[in-house]
Amino acid sequence: MRRKFIAGNWKMNLGYRESEKLAKEIKSKLEDKYFTKTDVLICPSFISLGIVNKAIKDTEIKLGAQDLYFENDGAFTGEVSSDMIKSVGCEYVIIGHSERRKYQHESNKLINLKINKAIRSGLKPILCIGESLEEREDEIYESVIIEMLRDGLHEISTEDMSKIVIAYEPVWAIGTGLNATPKQASEIHGFIRKYISDKYDPEIAKEQIVLYGGSVNGKNAKDILSAKDVDGALIGGASLKPDEFCDIVRIAYSI
Repeated sequence: MRRKFIAGNWKMNLGYRESEKLAKEIKSKLEDKYFTKTDVLICPSFISLGIVNKAIKDTEIKLGAQDLYFENDGAFTGEVSSDMIKSVGCEYVIIGHSERRKYQHESNKLINLKINKAIRSGLKPILCIGESLEEREDEIYESVIIEMLRDGLHEISTEDMSKIVIAYEPVWAIGTGLNATPKQASEIHGFIRKYISDKYDPEIAKEQIVLYGGSVNGKNAKDILSAKDVDGALIGGASLKPDEFCDIVRIAYSI
């Protein structure tokens, strides 16, 4: 039985003390019972990882980073290594988010290097994939998703696949107020699961966590999280609102 997984991506928001405050508010609003059925992850900016880790200490809330670099160390100004983010308590790392693909021009090849580095370092990567509005309208979204999965998971073994979370985030639904219908999300999540089953192992596919990301909020969360093959959500804007984020966790727990 797959557990629900609710992840908050804070993106480039909140300073050091603001991040600490939000983490403490989320901590105070979530009773222990919610963690019996639901994994909860928060991903602040790099600069706030240390203080947020202290704020959620001795809780079941998990910590993740928003990216990493594929080298251990060296002359890579501005980059952050896997060892660095592990040293401040990170268990997960988001890789291949559509905003990095768009604004930092990250390729599938680069994303694959990061995925492999995360696995080798003992981190659990959240691989983000999804089509643009044009690709959806041209009805080539399945081939786009296959390419992102194939290239992003290159050289990932069956054993390592069990450590990876997939996040389907239709680009046209991120920060736009739009979102895929539960039926659309269910269809794509099932498609992703079938790809994992065919390439790796049916049992791995059954346990594969596949999240939906794209303007998830307190109003639409129940419909989305109730859809077949949707195991949780990667949440942007709503994750900055402690009451709404915790409401989504409660909804996930109740399903």
